[in-house]
Amino acid sequence: MSKISFFNTALIILATGNMAFSQKSQLQIARNSVGKLQYAINNKQDAKKQLGVIGEGIKASETAQNDKKTKKWPETWAIKAYLSSYVAILDTDEGNSNKYYDLAVAAIDSARRLDKFQANTRLIIAAVYNVNIKKQDKANSAFKNSDFAAAYSLLKDVSDFFPKDTSLAINTALAAQNVRNFDQALVYFKRAKENGIRNPTVFQNMSSIYTSKFEHELAIKTLEDGLRINGEDANLTSSYINLLLDNERYNDAVKVIESTLKVDKTNKLLYFLYGYLQQNNANYSTATLAYNKALSIDENYFDAIYQMGLAYVDSANDALKSNKAEDRQKFASYINRAEVALLQAHEINQNDKPTVQLLIDIYTRKNKLDKVQELKSKLEEF
Repeated sequence: MSKISFFNTALIILATGNMAFSQKSQLQIARNSVGKLQYAINNKQDAKKQLGVIGEGIKASETAQNDKKTKKWPETWAIKAYLSSYVAILDTDEGNSNKYYDLAVAAIDSARRLDKFQANTRLIIAAVYNVNIKKQDKANSAFKNSDFAAAYSLLKDVSDFFPKDTSLAINTALAAQNVRNFDQALVYFKRAKENGIRNPTVFQNMSSIYTSKFEHELAIKTLEDGLRINGEDANLTSSYINLLLDNERYNDAVKVIESTLKVDKTNKLLYFLYGYLQQNNANYSTATLAYNKALSIDENYFDAIYQMGLAYVDSANDALKSNKAEDRQKFASYINRAEVALLQAHEINQNDKPTVQLLIDIYTRKNKLDKVQELKSKLEEF
C-alpha cells in the first residue's frame, strides 16, 4: 500500500515538474523567436520570412501567458508586446495588423506594470517604437478620411514619442486646428518651430491662431520670426503687411512695403497698398505714382485705377481751398484726370456704384447735365 502511494506521489511530482518545464520551454521558444527575428531583420529577409518567425514566437508567448507562473513574469508580456508590434507594422492585411496592434498595446501595459526592476526595458521600448509607427499609419489614414479627431488623438502620441520630428509636429498641429483645438495646435506648431522648421505656412498658421485669440502682438512677432528665415516669401510678407494694416501700424507697413519693393518690382498689390497708404496721408502725388506703377504691371487693375481717380478728386478738393488762380487751374486739371481714370474704371467694371457716383459728382461740377442724367439712370438699374 505504501509503495503504491509513493509511486502515485512520484508521478504527480514528475507531472508537475514536466508542466513547469514545458511552460519554461515555451518561454524559451519565444525568446529564441526574438533572436531569430533580429537575425532576419539584420539580414534583410522578406516580410513573409519574418512573420513566420514571429508566428512561432507569439504562439509560444501566448502559451506562457496562460500558465499560472509564467503569466506573472514581465518577460512573457514584453516578448509578446515586441513580437505583436512587429506583426502590426509588417502584416499587409489591415484587419490582422490592427488586431496585433491592439494586442501589442495591451501587452505593453502588462509588461510595464509587472517589470518592477526594468529588466525588459529594451524589448518594451522597441515594442512602443513599433506601436507608434503603426499609430502614425492609422493617423495618416484618419487624416485622409477627414477624421481629424482620431488623427489628432493618434498623432499627439506619436509626436510626443518623436518630439524632434518637425513633420509630425506640424501634422499634429493641423489635426488639432481642424478640430478647433487651437491651444494644442499652438503647442505642436511651437514644437516644430523650436526644432528648426522653416516652412512659412507654420508661421502664418500660428499668427492666425494668435489673431483669433486677440493676441495681436504675438501674431505680429510670429510673422517677424518667419520673415527672418523666409525673407523673400511673398505670402508671408503679404500676411505681415495685412496684419500691420489691421492693427493700424501704418508707418511700419509703409516701411515693409518700401523694403519689399526694392526686391520685388513686379508686385502690383504692393504698389497699390503703398499708394493707398500715401493717399490716406494726403500724399496724393506719391499715391498716383504708385498706382501708375501698379497699372504698368496690369493696365486693367480696377482697384488701382479707381483709387487713382479718387486721389485726383481729393487733389482737386484740396486745390479748391485756395482762391489763387493757379490753384483753380490745378483744380480743373485734377478733375479732368479724375474723369479719365474713373471712365477707365467704369469701362472695366460697369456695375461698380461708387465709380458711377464719383463720375456723377464730376459731371455735376462740370455742368454736364446730360451725362449726369445718363449715369443716374444707369445707377437706378443696379
